Amino acid sequence: MKPLKLHKGLAEFQKAKKIIPGGTLGIRRPYNFVEGEYPIYIDSGKGGHITDIDGNKYIDYLCAYGPIILGYREAEVDEAVIKQIRDKGFCFSLTQTLQNRLAEKLISLIPCAEKCVFVKTGSDATTLAVRIARGYTKKTSVLRCGYHGWHDWCVEVKGGIPEKLYEDIYEFKYNDLEAARTLADTHKKDLAAIIVTPLGHPLAHNIEEPAPGFLEGLKELAKRTDAVLIFDEIRTGFRLAMGGAQEYYGVTPDLACFGKALANGYAISAVCGKEPVMNMVEKDVFVSSTFFPNSDSYAAALKTLEIMERDKVLSHIWKKGNTFLDSLRAIIKKYPLRAEVSGIAPLFFITFARDNKKLYKKRRLEFYTQLIRRGIFMQPYHHSYICYRHSSEDLTKTLKAIDDSLRVVTDTIG
Repeated sequence: MKPLKLHKGLAEFQKAKKIIPGGTLGIRRPYNFVEGEYPIYIDSGKGGHITDIDGNKYIDYLCAYGPIILGYREAEVDEAVIKQIRDKGFCFSLTQTLQNRLAEKLISLIPCAEKCVFVKTGSDATTLAVRIARGYTKKTSVLRCGYHGWHDWCVEVKGGIPEKLYEDIYEFKYNDLEAARTLADTHKKDLAAIIVTPLGHPLAHNIEEPAPGFLEGLKELAKRTDAVLIFDEIRTGFRLAMGGAQEYYGVTPDLACFGKALANGYAISAVCGKEPVMNMVEKDVFVSSTFFPNSDSYAAALKTLEIMERDKVLSHIWKKGNTFLDSLRAIIKKYPLRAEVSGIAPLFFITFARDNKKLYKKRRLEFYTQLIRRGIFMQPYHHSYICYRHSSEDLTKTLKAIDDSLRVVTDTIG
């Protein structure tokens, strides 16, 4: 299959590089996809589909890196925001009462939530959660597992960050409870928090569900060392269950961070947790921003959650996601490529097992090249999502495209 025509997008990117460092920021840069094959600029989206500025159309499984749980341009959500802006306004010196309505809603849904604080991004939420934990425990050290954002304490690229700003952060691998125990024992006198993604989703690696006892073991470690257990539910929140992975896996942390799917694309995140810990924000731990109280995203979140409950959105996603994954695994078994499917119905990843000849890199490159040419938008180094508006027709078309793409990889690389 021939490459897509991307002339407008490539020309726009050359223009952008003259005025924006790198042309676009971070994970949206072309080298995170397949350079020369993937679009760089999106023109529009609707439902589970996007269109680039060259007019190419795609079934989108990246879902804006996770916020799109319903679909793009979801009319009810957008109208709720427009109504709030038109009738009330959304940015003021003081807070509007939509904040209270949203907090009450989250408290009714999320097991650990007794009080909530709203911020804007996932990085805001995880950073605030760590600050709260340190304020509450009067300790400093933090054990971490997962991606927690771009702020100084946790960002993986250390350029511009003095070592002293992350010297008290200690990383352990997902499902390695013994490593976490060793770190906890070493730093127990100064251990403020253990922060973990309750579902393992490291960049470019297979998704992992928690091994039996892993999350429970972390909870026991936190209790034994008087540390705060934090679940980073930025991706899992409102996807695995309405109460997040903590509801789905039955382990309740002290604090949890939510974002992405909370408002179907509008910028909002939240730290929720046990009242004694959250009360640190009242006086001892400072958080403030001009834009954190903006009510446009509160309106979006309330309407998104209303739709999800009313229309049983997650039940639909789990049902069609499981059917899709069953078919996907059957297709992958047909080809001797060591391709793998990991994850669960709401979020999954297609990878290739590593080998000594490093053929997996060539297979990955060719597979995702063929997939994008067939109008299927997935990221080679990041897992995919299924949203509510992905139709049966979309999923059937996607399975055929995957089958055809794997066949090409087999014929060209083996």
